[in-house]
Amino acid sequence: MTTTRPAQPPPAYVPGHGLLADRVVVVTAAAGAGIGAAVVRRALEEGARAVVLSDTHERRVGEAQEALSAEFGADRVRSLLCDVTDEAAVGRLLDAADELGGVDVMVNNAGLGGTASITEMTDEEWSRVLDITLTGTFRCVRAAGRRMVAAGSGGTIVNNASVIGWRAQEGQAHYAAAKAGVMALTRCAALDLAPHGIRVNAVAPSLAMHPFLAKVTSADLLAELERREAFGRAAEPWEVANVVVFLASGYSSYLTGEVVSVSSQHA
Repeated sequence: MTTTRPAQPPPAYVPGHGLLADRVVVVTAAAGAGIGAAVVRRALEEGARAVVLSDTHERRVGEAQEALSAEFGADRVRSLLCDVTDEAAVGRLLDAADELGGVDVMVNNAGLGGTASITEMTDEEWSRVLDITLTGTFRCVRAAGRRMVAAGSGGTIVNNASVIGWRAQEGQAHYAAAKAGVMALTRCAALDLAPHGIRVNAVAPSLAMHPFLAKVTSADLLAELERREAFGRAAEPWEVANVVVFLASGYSSYLTGEVVSVSSQHA
């Protein structure tokens, strides 16, 4: 039986403290209003020298570039289209970071969900979710890791996993398998890259509310998911972004191979 808890109001927005000062940050799936977009904004507020944001939606990429450039300066924002299922596109994304001094922080946010019973799920649905969510993350970790190793100055990689990688949910076999894979990838990549001073961690959000999620998820399911949270509400995307920034910053210098749950779900 799920206990219904009264919804707590979101906290006040936390101002920046220079945690990513002078770093070049790359964020995938970062146009729009979700976690990736919140990470871009937080990185700029935390003093990043430049942020390279990517997405597959041309209009949203253009709008994000225009708005962020007006607010933070065009010299600090670079955007381009990138499909993480395309290795060449991922390479071009890292090339853009090289033009700005080289990637210091890589945030792999790209992922694809969907809902289908295991008995109805097609091979195409399964493969599409795995290719974007898991293999796409692998491609980006590999590409960023190679650049960071070559540069010889360390770096941090943060992957976006999900509590569904640990917990079962109906209709989510493909997404859960992909996110569990992201967790395992994070742990293994962390060991491979540790000798080079490169840290790899992941966040595992439960429920972060943004307009795109509201479009693709029924109101009844969202209400049920919110009831499962100890605070009786979804996270704000920036609350997840704060943890991403922590993992990318020097404040987490001894953390690698960790998956941090950004969740208020009941224990």
